[in-house]
Amino acid sequence: MSRALPAFCTLFLVSLPAWALNAGLGPPPPTVDRQTPQATFEGFMQAAHAGDYKRAAHYLDLDFVSRADQVERGAQLARRLKFVLDRKVHVDLSALSKAPEGDPVDARFDVLDTIPLDGIAVPIRLQRVTGGEEGGLVWVFSESTVKQVDKLFDEYGPLLAETLPAIFFERPVLGLELWQWLGLVVVLGGGWVLSLVLERLSLSFAMRLAKWTKINWDDSLVGAGRGPLRLPYYATLLAVGTSFLLLPQPTRRLIERLCYSLVIVAVAWFILRFLRVTTEYVHAKVSNTAEDASRLRSLSTQLAVMRRVLEVATYIVAAALLLMQFEVVRNVGVSLLASAGLAGLVIGLAAQKSISTLLAGIQLSMTQPIRLGDKVVVESEFGTVEEITLTYVVVRVWDERRMVIPITQFLDKPFQNWSRASASMLGEVLLQVDFSTDIDALRAELKRILENEGRQLWDGKVQSVVVLSVLEKTLSVRALVSADSGKLFDLRCLVREQLIVFLRRHPAWLPTVRSETRPLGPPQGQSEQPGSPTTAPTPRA
Repeated sequence: MSRALPAFCTLFLVSLPAWALNAGLGPPPPTVDRQTPQATFEGFMQAAHAGDYKRAAHYLDLDFVSRADQVERGAQLARRLKFVLDRKVHVDLSALSKAPEGDPVDARFDVLDTIPLDGIAVPIRLQRVTGGEEGGLVWVFSESTVKQVDKLFDEYGPLLAETLPAIFFERPVLGLELWQWLGLVVVLGGGWVLSLVLERLSLSFAMRLAKWTKINWDDSLVGAGRGPLRLPYYATLLAVGTSFLLLPQPTRRLIERLCYSLVIVAVAWFILRFLRVTTEYVHAKVSNTAEDASRLRSLSTQLAVMRRVLEVATYIVAAALLLMQFEVVRNVGVSLLASAGLAGLVIGLAAQKSISTLLAGIQLSMTQPIRLGDKVVVESEFGTVEEITLTYVVVRVWDERRMVIPITQFLDKPFQNWSRASASMLGEVLLQVDFSTDIDALRAELKRILENEGRQLWDGKVQSVVVLSVLEKTLSVRALVSADSGKLFDLRCLVREQLIVFLRRHPAWLPTVRSETRPLGPPQGQSEQPGSPTTAPTPRA
């Protein structure tokens, strides 16, 4: 039996027609389509990436190889050609001819590309030859191209692919051989570890340089690079490492997009950290040198709003760059722009308010009618500006409630800003006292109150007591004091309480109602009767 099988194979090969292409391979499977250049190239790449190198060999012109060696040699050449094409040839499949005649200029050859080898350009050609059923014409990789496959593989093929055991490249999985999968795992894991090492070394060197300067901004900036710096290193190592694996075009394109995305994310990440570090440094620098609290609040507001504007711009640009690398998303975007029409008008009108709100936020940061920490009265509520964003303002009310107010309201409607120019404000305390009150004594008592009980609230600028008006039964006295806007309410309450206590120690100065008696005469035409009352109380203020 062992001797009969080779004899049978030899008899079968000899019995094939003389015109049969690659007679040593036997008849091609039904799935082999070699009628057009596009079908030949696509069929070869699909078979090779699936690991079916015996089927891929049918797309090669192997007539220069002896029939007995065509099966083994053809599979080897198909595998080697796959690596060469994946690495050096970039073919647009849609550009290949779909006609059986091929290129109308030269119906015999279709040149896919040229590869440099030993100073010359080796063409990768598809050739239409006789060899189909009943002597028909089919498209295959030309004999001259197949003869150069070994030299091209030695130049551009993988370094250790054929020194490994055969199990590492016999059965591809998802288009990758086992050695490629192992190499990909090593590159992914080893590249991440090596990127961590490179990041630490780079940051350590950069920190040494930053220590030579007198400012600490660059020290914080070096610290902000921890994390974002790792991604470019990893992307570079990933791109370099996978270049030795000779990955198929789809896998290589996926790796390229991953590396590109990592770089974009790293740059955006570092920009966000740069903005945070810079705003914190500028705020700390000004707070240490600025004597005017108003200027500090103004700068804090500008930095907060401008930082948010730049952060939003960074997010938008980064997202746009990430999406632009995908052809599907890019085409969808172009289609949406081209077919905007009425939908675009509706969207524009709907977004008009949002856009105007964003512009109002930018305008607010520039003109600064309010700043962080300002004392304001909005919607009849007194509070402190706690947060300013591009779309709303948060005001902390005196009872610890938070009012979230659209930012446009501060541009469209009037409001009170108690600390716009200065934190100091005037507050009044109104009292009703008797006409006999000693006003100078009240002035002295107010001074005593401010210098003792109210010394932590009073700013030492204004204190006065004046008679504001004369009413029918009392005097209206106004005590005027000055304090920081956040302490003024407490100071007014304190002065009011202490002045009332002072007036209670002088009861005559409190508002009183007086009365007196007057003699009443007899009625007209009558004389005064003995024992009749002669006086009656008459109220008098």
